[in-house]
Amino acid sequence: MTVEEAKGILDQLRNGEIESYRVNKGNFLAFRAVLVAQADIKDFRGNAQHGGEAIYTYEPGWTK
Repeated sequence: MTVEEAKGILDQLRNGEIESYRVNKGNFLAFRAVLVAQADIKDFRGNAQHGGEAIYTYEPGWTK
């Protein structure tokens, strides 16, 4: 996964174009590197799955 792909996915989540995105184990570190650089990182919610995958959603205010 490239930085541009990860940014595109995060933008789609942020804009409501997609409800969730499943990140597989092989792409997790690349995706996470882009995610932690986002100003609104706390609005993204990751849910760990079996086998090292994670499902990310965009839920503003979920940490409050």
